[in-house]
Order: sequence, then C-alpha cells, then structure tokens
Amino acid sequence: MTLGIVLPAAGASSRMRGRDKLLEEVDGMPLLLRQVRRALSTGLPLLVTLPPEPGARAACLGDVTDAALEARRVPDAANGISASLRAAAHWAMERDMSGLMIVLPDMPDLTGEDMRAVGALHVEHPRDVIRATDAQGRFGHPTLLPARLLPALVTLRGDTGAREVIAQERVRPCPLGGTRATLDLDTPEAWADWRTAKD
Repeated sequence: MTLGIVLPAAGASSRMRGRDKLLEEVDGMPLLLRQVRRALSTGLPLLVTLPPEPGARAACLGDVTDAALEARRVPDAANGISASLRAAAHWAMERDMSGLMIVLPDMPDLTGEDMRAVGALHVEHPRDVIRATDAQGRFGHPTLLPARLLPALVTLRGDTGAREVIAQERVRPCPLGGTRATLDLDTPEAWADWRTAKD
C-alpha cells in the first residue's frame, strides 16, 4: 500500500497584501520548506505543486535532495486549488497509490506526527475518506482521499478544494487536538496573532 502526500503550493497569497505566506520565516526557514521537511519525515512520497513561473517558492526547495520529493509547476494555477488537486490526482494515479493526503502548507502547527496519524488510519481503513479534526471536533486538514475517489479529483474546477468530491462520503475523523487541524494563516493579522501566541 503506497500513500502519497500533496502540498498544494501553486496558488497566490492574495490576502497577504503583497507578502507570500509560504515564504514567511518559521524556525529560521521559509514556511513551505519547513512543511516539506515535516511531510518528508513521514517517509511517504511527496508532491509539491508550484506556480507556473520560476520563483522564490521553487528556489527555497532547491537544497532538498530527498528522492521522495517531486515538484511540479501547475500551468493553470490561477484557476484555484482545484488545479493543484487535479495535478496531484494524476500523480497519484500514475503511481497506483492507495490514497492521497492533502496537506495545506499554510498550516504551520501541523506536524509530521499528525500526518503519520492520518496515514495510520488509512492503513486500517483504506477505502474511507479521513479528515483531521481539532479539539472541538471541527474538520480540517490533513484530508485523505482513497484511490477510488482520485478520478473524481480530476474533474474539479474552481477554488473550493475537494469538498464536492467528499460531500456524499462518510468521513472518518482523525482527532489531532488543539487547533492544529484548523489553524491556517493567510492574512498578515493571522500571522501576527500566531507569532504573538508563540512568544
């Protein structure tokens, strides 16, 4: 059973007012690089989708030599996260993977252990949709789709993620505790609040 992870990093940081949230420094490195390293710590194959033009996001991954990492530019990234998910679905199906774990890279509290916890549930329940929850039981990320749903990802359009694919599915929760599964940082204010809380 081979499970893959995708970090969709092809979109614009449109709410950051000129800053790139994925290049914000965390633990002495760009957030994207930090989350790539956390994903690679699981030992699973990892796809990072990137904007169509070369830039700082691709450059910050230049020193990563792990063979499990593949980066792909997404020509139609302007169409929303669905473009990254379509690319990821093709990647996973090309490799006959048993499932695809979607990990949003702007969630800095997510750890490699969190990803491993979601992956462990997949081993036990390979046909189920699995979604991480926070301490309040709210669904968030990672979200894991089994192989049987990957063809539906290829049909996605727009910027709503995989919601319509899993809307009719029974979802198996994976409790992570705290707000790790639901805290994303996509505005300067959210970043400032997060950093203040960490101090």
